[in-house]
Amino acid sequence: MTTQDQQQIVAQIREHLLPHCFNAAVKAGAAIMKIYKNRDDYDISLKSDHTPITMADRMAHNTIKDTLGPTRIPVLSEEGREMLYDERRNWELFLLVDPLDGTVEFIKGNNEFTVNIALLADNECVGSVLYVPYLEKMYVAAKGKGAYLIRNIAPSDNPQYEGKQIEAMLEKLPLEGSCHEGFRVALSRSHQTPETHQRVEELRAEHPDLEIVEQGSSYKFCLLAEGTVDYYVRTTHTYEWDTAAGELILSEAGGKTISYPDGKPLEYNKEDLKNPWFEAQGAKCR
Repeated sequence: MTTQDQQQIVAQIREHLLPHCFNAAVKAGAAIMKIYKNRDDYDISLKSDHTPITMADRMAHNTIKDTLGPTRIPVLSEEGREMLYDERRNWELFLLVDPLDGTVEFIKGNNEFTVNIALLADNECVGSVLYVPYLEKMYVAAKGKGAYLIRNIAPSDNPQYEGKQIEAMLEKLPLEGSCHEGFRVALSRSHQTPETHQRVEELRAEHPDLEIVEQGSSYKFCLLAEGTVDYYVRTTHTYEWDTAAGELILSEAGGKTISYPDGKPLEYNKEDLKNPWFEAQGAKCR
């Protein structure tokens, strides 16, 4: 795919695909929140990698798949991870989806979960939406066009947001007024290791005023993009759908995400969908 082809895709994202993905995320958020309010409906079980899955994961997956079906773009979802590499390896365009990122936080009831939808062209993320249903915050980005926050997007069973309506609500990232004293490091609330703590101590030697902010899900990328925090390190397993949407939002806000400790770009649509360890930096860190 040529650079001109990618530019045309980005233009189409803003005009046509963004509203589809936006509405799909809002509908998935509505399905999640209905179950979130009723713990008896969680129906928790374990996947093959021993991570939990709930009825909310399944409902959000089905909602997104049905809503985005008319686009005829193939979907690679966390809840459809069994798809064979030979089937997806030659995809030029596909949607990479985590219907409920932060299932552990969802189960704990601490509100820190998201819906992630990323559009990839030639295995590079060119558009994304990341929805935080409890907080009613939507983050959107298109490659080369910036990253934005939209507030007060309530979960809905029948959202009908259109392109111009979405563009009228955009608040550019990083946010004005996000400057803060000290150096804030975001850590996963539920996934920390000795290597995580070692990296924090290395950073503390450079930044004696270091402050830790624990947060679940890919919302950490959004906090980096806002300018609310400065750095995030992850030294446990994640998957491609955990990072694609958030990475583009952060990148378009002036930050970056690289593997840790070797500093390479993250790759997508690999045969093994696991990510390496990684670190993410906000614009202030650069």
